[in-house]
Amino acid sequence: MAKVAFIGLGVMGYPMAGHLKSKGGHELTVYNRTAAKADAWVAKFGGRRANTPKEAAQGQDFVMACVGNDNDLHAVTLGENGAFAGMAKGAVFVDHTTASADIARTLHEQAKQRGFDAIDAPVSGGQAGAENGILTVMCGGDAAPYGRAEPVIAAYARMCKLLGPAGAGQLTKMVNQICIAGLVQGLAEGIHFAKKAGLDVEAVIQTISKGAAQSWQMENRYRTMNEGKFDFGFAVDWMRKDMSICLGEARKNGANLPVTALVDQFYAEVQKMGGKRWDTSSLIARLER
Repeated sequence: MAKVAFIGLGVMGYPMAGHLKSKGGHELTVYNRTAAKADAWVAKFGGRRANTPKEAAQGQDFVMACVGNDNDLHAVTLGENGAFAGMAKGAVFVDHTTASADIARTLHEQAKQRGFDAIDAPVSGGQAGAENGILTVMCGGDAAPYGRAEPVIAAYARMCKLLGPAGAGQLTKMVNQICIAGLVQGLAEGIHFAKKAGLDVEAVIQTISKGAAQSWQMENRYRTMNEGKFDFGFAVDWMRKDMSICLGEARKNGANLPVTALVDQFYAEVQKMGGKRWDTSSLIARLER
């Protein structure tokens, strides 16, 4: 059992922290910007609520975070009453936020200067993966602190791997989002085409999902896409945030991402249609306007 703080109890962080307490058996302290959410978590799982990230981090072996973006992450770590001001020497900070590689490297450096360690560890698997404790966790950082953190992360992960130095986890998450963007657009076009061709979409997908076209997106999203229901996953607003990170990194490293850039603009159209909070499978909606 470890002493763990969890900062950020959103749709991902809330169940992840729950698994740390109920499945991992760890001693949990939680912090959330909206205190009522933290109070609700404590009422459900036990543990205690802290009033600031600094307070949450004090005396902990591990401090986990899962917040919205670079600015949020900077605020809860290096801002006034940030977690880094409270962390003990030898502790490990594990960041599950999908953020830039730049801030991952900054936090790694800041942690080293203060006598503790930082791992960037963005996740994939969505809300369902968090609730079921089967997330994929992509990590960047040093091997020794990663080795200490991995058994703790295991409470909500089915796959966790160290992929390189600080920032490598965030870069791998960018690869993940780049691949998803093309897959979802292809699936949207395929379903749209099948409808226009007068085919039975259910029968078509049941058939082609057993062949080379198979994907997680196809298996899990085709039916709701076909029905025009988009309340089952990662929101368009957040996907555009992630794609902005991908495209920004590509401008720096020289990668050519024409499909990603195009799909990002398609998501912008979905936003204008009122789909900011629809899930990413809503790409089909712009085809069927």
